[in-house]
Amino acid sequence: MHPHRTLPVPASPVVCEPDRVRYLHLVAAARVTAVRPVSKQQVADIVRVTVDDEVDTRTFAAIVADVATDVLR
Repeated sequence: MHPHRTLPVPASPVVCEPDRVRYLHLVAAARVTAVRPVSKQQVADIVRVTVDDEVDTRTFAAIVADVATDVLR
């Protein structure tokens, strides 16, 4: 049998480059605008699918708040 090998766990959380965050923000905003959601939860769902674990929780929440403010007026 082959020995079981595990991959090392990164010491720090994934840090996304600022340009990538801006790009994800713009894509999320475009998708939300196209769908025209009626609740912040729907906005969060669309943003979650867009960013797909590329940003930390704080950045995710900031993108949701910003996009929801523009769309849910």
